[in-house]
Amino acid sequence: MTDIEVLINELPKIIYKLRLTIGSSQDIMQQVILINNAQEELRSIRQAIAQEFNRANNQISNISTLSRTAKSLTIPTILQVNPAITGNIESITEKFGNPHTEISVTTLQSKINCWLEWGDLLQAIASDILSDANLVNQTNIHLNYASLSTQILELENNLHNNLSAKQTLKFEAELLQLQTRLSLVKNTIQNSQGLLTIMIALSSFCGKNGFAIEWLDDAHGLIISTNNNFQELTEILNECDIYAHKIDDFKNTISNIKYQHNQPIINKKHIDQREFNSSYKALRKLLFIFSGLIVLGIGGWFAKTQIIQIQRMAVNLYQENTAENTFKSALKLGTEASFIAQNPPHTLPVWQKAASKWQKAIELLQSIPEETSVSIKAQERLIRYRRNYIAITKRANTEKNAVAKLAAAEKLATEAKFFMENAPNSLIAWQQAKDKWQQAIKLLQSIPKSSSVYEQAQAKLPNYQTNYAAINAIMENRHQSVN
Repeated sequence: MTDIEVLINELPKIIYKLRLTIGSSQDIMQQVILINNAQEELRSIRQAIAQEFNRANNQISNISTLSRTAKSLTIPTILQVNPAITGNIESITEKFGNPHTEISVTTLQSKINCWLEWGDLLQAIASDILSDANLVNQTNIHLNYASLSTQILELENNLHNNLSAKQTLKFEAELLQLQTRLSLVKNTIQNSQGLLTIMIALSSFCGKNGFAIEWLDDAHGLIISTNNNFQELTEILNECDIYAHKIDDFKNTISNIKYQHNQPIINKKHIDQREFNSSYKALRKLLFIFSGLIVLGIGGWFAKTQIIQIQRMAVNLYQENTAENTFKSALKLGTEASFIAQNPPHTLPVWQKAASKWQKAIELLQSIPEETSVSIKAQERLIRYRRNYIAITKRANTEKNAVAKLAAAEKLATEAKFFMENAPNSLIAWQQAKDKWQQAIKLLQSIPKSSSVYEQAQAKLPNYQTNYAAINAIMENRHQSVN
């Protein structure tokens, strides 16, 4: 076995490290170190291959040996490193190479360069994730819940005709929650252009199972793995469709169960009504006697005490109901704000509308008294909503600045054209026009990609640069002609 073949046998172990599991900030930073180490090992292998080529060129007798080796190289299967890997074979082969296909040294060098570039991209993605506290928090929250596939299986196992009315209501609520989660995941993956936004949806899809970013290319798109199963986004969307059909089936079954429950209820309705009337009459009689005791002064102290207790109970009940309704209203506003902010970039009014809803939700949560049952949940939501409000406000300010920069650039361009058209023979006017074109170009270049006016800025930029270059060339020619 040649030295090159020995090095190639180490490739699966090295390439396996070129993955990014989405988790806590500390976990991601540790993975960045592993990715960097893997890149160093790949560079060492690339250097060793180059040295082998140089040695073969210097020693003619070794050229044939290298040639024979180059024609018979194969990359070992990744299953030697992790036998549990399953899933899309094409996706696995795209990343790790085909163990059944011979590869030349030149092709291997090209493949190593691709792996090194992938490592750089993974580190860039990790950097973006670490700079987005909201993304890290959301993915960590998703790690506390079961995956969509697990939840579907659990519901399927729990669905039977012996469900009680209470169990049926609980099942129905879980089903609605699951359907909402599934729709959000599917819509985000289908419609979002942002990788970080898609990762939040994937973390919701995978839940406790978690997922790792394995590969990204034009042919297969984003490739992830969860529980060692390699999947493309199209496969995940197909699974979402399957789960949606299952949920519809669950709904039909629940409807049948509820219908069976309602039959005896309908039969008992008349009996229950008579019992209610009887109880109501007894209650009215008791209240009449109680009020008579008050009028007659009999048991006056007892009656007064009871009235105070009843008043307190009424106040507490009212406060509790108000707090619950306020909490629900805040959740509704938060959901609406999240939905509005999906799939950026957005115009300034959209960001402002989302920020307004977050602010109203925060105000509602702050108004919930501490002694109510929803107080703890309200405080937890309050922390998250404040964080979201700050992030949205920041995006709104960024958008506002970007719009202002575009308007300023357009104004400078208009002024530059005015100088060029109305003072064609004045070097001073042309210098002013040149300065304005330069300022306009800098403003357009400073508009971030996350802005809704970024495409407009990029569309104007070539024209502005052409005008600047033209006026600069004309001025240089005039200077040369004068000299």
